[in-house]
Amino acid sequence: MSRKILTGASLLFLLMTISQSTSLSQSRRQSGPLERARELHKRFALIDGHNDLPWALREKFNRELSRVDLSKPQPQLMTDIPRLRAGGMGGQFWSVYVPVDMQGKEAVRATMEEIDTVFRMVRRYPEVFEMAFSAQDVGRIHAAGKIASLIGIEGGHSIDNSLAALRMFYRLGARYMTLTHSGNLAWADSATDTPKVNGLSEFGKEVVREMNWLGMLVDLAHVSPSAMNAALDVSRAPVIFSHSSARSLSDSPRNVPDEVLRRLPKNGGIVMVSFVQGFTSEAVRLREERRDREVQRLRGLAGSNDGSVQEGIARWEQSNPAPRATLTQVADHIEYVRKTAGIDHVGIGSDFDGISSAPVGLEDVSCYPALTAELIRRGYSDADLGKILGGNLLRVMKQAEAVSARMQRERGPSEARIEVLDKR
Repeated sequence: MSRKILTGASLLFLLMTISQSTSLSQSRRQSGPLERARELHKRFALIDGHNDLPWALREKFNRELSRVDLSKPQPQLMTDIPRLRAGGMGGQFWSVYVPVDMQGKEAVRATMEEIDTVFRMVRRYPEVFEMAFSAQDVGRIHAAGKIASLIGIEGGHSIDNSLAALRMFYRLGARYMTLTHSGNLAWADSATDTPKVNGLSEFGKEVVREMNWLGMLVDLAHVSPSAMNAALDVSRAPVIFSHSSARSLSDSPRNVPDEVLRRLPKNGGIVMVSFVQGFTSEAVRLREERRDREVQRLRGLAGSNDGSVQEGIARWEQSNPAPRATLTQVADHIEYVRKTAGIDHVGIGSDFDGISSAPVGLEDVSCYPALTAELIRRGYSDADLGKILGGNLLRVMKQAEAVSARMQRERGPSEARIEVLDKR
């Protein structure tokens, strides 16, 4: 066995090589999860369940797309094309939200205008977006390097108690409808209102059945627990929560209780974990409650007016600085849903541009890879991450499409009316 005697120069070169190798290894370990996350976003279609860009375009630009160039950074928005590309977006449900104080024909018209905004946005940037109407469309569009654009109605008040309107919205591209928003409907109870119909009325149940018939996903994000359970009792297709989190981690009425999470495996549905700070952090939620109580107290003072309330709440906020939710807490909600319902029943539904601020580390649509990297650090496999990013939602869409095909062989469109079913 021959031996080599290291000279001083050789020894120095060897030590430098070892040092550089160690530094490179440490660098790879530090940047590895994020690099791997970006690769996964190329392999799997990341599909976000809820983005309110259409309403933001209405509020900030009066729906005049000529006034805003989404191909360039838009600091007043959380969403633009450069950041969507940086975030590795594969598909997006654009919410066609209208507020609950719009009712009747006004709500129907405003919802159609929001749908029009989505179609015009896609037309304006054809090299980036393409409309998707099925799970197959999403896969094809992602493979072509574009962002599959889907439509979700946020609130059953948009259909004005009409199954015909529901069916026409489906023809216009809507592929889910949130049964309620922040207030009750005549046929469904909201999570943030006083229950009136014990979940769903008979007409409400017929709405769920007709959505199954159409192949439109039933979204339970804003409904009461009783409405969640009623919908699960009725629906023949998997349901979704387009932007909700786990109630055991933050006790917001907008989050999903454990009893419902445990029902999801039998139904096949998914919870698309939200980035809303108050749904994510219990500390944020409690501070928001205290702020609301202070607003009510200030309004009740003798001689109070809008100006005095604003001044009072500004002083209160200065003395009570707001905490921030974090990316790791969002990951905690994903982990909780996975442990309670299973890996097949969790997804992502940010609510970007429907919120005024987001968790630290998830400030805009460019940040999705950071969340994926956090899940990688927690030991999630590529296969499991593929399910969370979009595989679970695509499976739900395919199942809903299959249920629709069977039901349409069994019967035609429902002729039910709320006046008859609910004996109004």
